[in-house]
Formats: sequence, C-alpha cells, structure tokens
Amino acid sequence: MPTTTPYIPVSIQGKPSIPPWIPPSPSKTQQDWAQLHTIELSLLDSDDPKVVDDLVAIAKVAIKEDGFLILKDYGVAFEDLMRQFAIAQYLQTNISEEDKERLLWHPESGLFEGYKHPYGWKRERGTEDGITHFNFYSPEYEDMDKVPTCIRPFMDEITAFSTYLTQSVNRRLLKLLSMVLELPQDYLWENVQSRGGPVAEGYFRHALFRPTKQDFQEQSGGLRMNGDYGTTTLLFSVPISCLQIWGKDGKWRYVKYEPGALVINLGETLEILSGGHFKATRHRVFEPPEDQRDEERLSLVLFNASEGSLRMTPCMDSPLIQREGCIEDQGVYKEFKAVMDAGIPIPTNKQWREAQVASIRDVTKPQKEVIIDGKRMSYREFFGVKVMLPV
Repeated sequence: MPTTTPYIPVSIQGKPSIPPWIPPSPSKTQQDWAQLHTIELSLLDSDDPKVVDDLVAIAKVAIKEDGFLILKDYGVAFEDLMRQFAIAQYLQTNISEEDKERLLWHPESGLFEGYKHPYGWKRERGTEDGITHFNFYSPEYEDMDKVPTCIRPFMDEITAFSTYLTQSVNRRLLKLLSMVLELPQDYLWENVQSRGGPVAEGYFRHALFRPTKQDFQEQSGGLRMNGDYGTTTLLFSVPISCLQIWGKDGKWRYVKYEPGALVINLGETLEILSGGHFKATRHRVFEPPEDQRDEERLSLVLFNASEGSLRMTPCMDSPLIQREGCIEDQGVYKEFKAVMDAGIPIPTNKQWREAQVASIRDVTKPQKEVIIDGKRMSYREFFGVKVMLPV
C-alpha cells in the first residue's frame, strides 16, 4: 500500500540554466470564493483509525457536494513544484516554430497529444483564444523526437515528476475514494485506473493562458474552456484565478489560490462508476478578475484516465451502492442511466473520452441548449448521453 514517501527530484547539474518562475500576485478583488474541503493526504498513513475515518468522512462530503477538493501535504516540496513551473515556462518561451508545426496536435483523432496552437481546439486554425499547451502522453516519455527540442534536457525531471503524481499521489487519492465506496483500499487503482509508465492512458499538460483580445471575449462571453471526462484531474493551484465551479445555489465561483496545493476534481467516469455517489464537477476556465486581466496564467495539470477497455457501468461491488442504491437525480449518471435502461450499447472508457476530445467545443460558437429547473444548460451528446454544463 502506498504511503507518503516524499518526491525525490532529479539532479539539475550539467543542465542548461533556466529562469525561475515568479508567481504573479493573487487577485486583490473581493470575491465570493468557492468554499472547498481540504484533505491532508499524509493523514491516510496515520496509525489512528479515527484520523483515517475522519479523513474519509470529509472526502465523502466533498465528493458528494462539490466533486472538488483541495489536496495538501501530498509529498512534493514547494521548491520542487516551482522547478516544474520553471520548466513549463521555459517550454512555452523557447519552443521553436519548427517544433510547433512538427508536433502540432490532431484532436480529431481523439487525443490531445502534442502542441496546441493558440487558435482554438482543432488542428486547423480557428478563432484566436490565446491558449497554448504541450500535452505529454505515453509516447512523449518514450521518444525524444516527440517533444520540443528545447525541453529534451529536462525530460528526466518531467518524467520523475509525472510518475510521482500518477503512482504515488493519484494512487493514494484513489485509495481514499475506494474507502468512500467501502471497497478494498486498492480497488480503484487495480480495477479502474489505467496503469503503466508515467501517465498510463492519461496525459500531463503544460498550459499557458495569455490575455484574450476583445473580439474573443465578446464571442465567448468570457469562457475559455471546460469539461473533464476521466477519473481524477490533478490541477496545481496558481495565483491567476480562472478556475470556477458551479455551486448548488446556481452560481459560478472562483477557486481561491492555495500555494502549493492541488485542486482535485472528479471526471464523468467516476460519477458513472460510483452510480452517481461521486459528482463530476461542473467547472470551467473563465476570464480572471479585473486586476488580473493582463496577466499570463501558467498551468500544470495531470489528467488521469481509466483503463480504456472497461465499460462505463456502476461498480456494484461497492457496499455503499448495494446499501443505498444509485443516485439517479443528478449529473451525467442520470443521463447515462436512461441510456442503459433503453438498451443502447454502453461505450468503453476509451470510446467515451476519445469521442469527447474529437468533438471538443469551440467556445465562440453557439451551443445546443436546454432549460432544466429554470437554468440554461448547454450540452453535447455522446452515445445517446447528454453531457450538460450551465450557461
């Protein structure tokens, strides 16, 4: 069983010198910040059963109410995290035009692999959105030709960091979620999570959000991106407040900066697997508060993925589901249950996520909408399942 063994950084001796990342100042505006529960992950190692039980109880509430939680004390020192941000900054600043073209992504294939240009969410250029990524899937860790030339001297550091996040932090997080479902502690890791290499079937992202232009702001209404469809997403908290979550009261709220913390959200796969007991968070990346509109937002994110061959069905092994049944009145599970009851073929996890990537929405274009409980909701449909987001 994994414990909180600290992350051991790779030596930087003999490597090119790179500028440190200097975090920008947090917003000084008054905000009605989202109130999220905080988990100290190291407490899972406690010898006191009450400490562990209390941690599971907090996680259960956070998952059911928000689908989001703040993770602290997970084993990475702040200075080691700042080194990873410095590497990401170096990639964004120094990637060559040749590498941008050579490594250009092809999301229509169902993968975000490679370099995202700042012109929308397709391979062909669309509206300029100011967002650039480099997405590291398994092949990027195995073949230096698949990563930008400027970043090759630092791939051992990126690999070690990604591996720790996947095999230590995420594994312990899944242990906690397994305990919420009253399953054996390694159940989700061994039976649901894809495994192997630094990211398995998931991917690690370096992202840079540059200030948007006026025409984009008008066309998008301030929205920059949204949605998660996997198991867990590990997002490092940053000072530029762009992440918003949808509250039970029908309001969007920014998530406040927590230095060194991980912001964890659950994807649709875990909502379906838990029979609706876990909540896939409705969230989005939005324009920051007024005093940060001219700042760049650098971001590091690990998107974890389930085993692609699995079918998306509730885990009836869970004593919680056996005792309380499935929760059929919320979110994507409600839609998914209707499809199952209609006898429509259930997609595999790989089919589900690749369908969503291939049809990623352009935030400047009109979306399909419905009215639910008086709220405008945009939606996309996959395999007969409507995936909805508040407008």
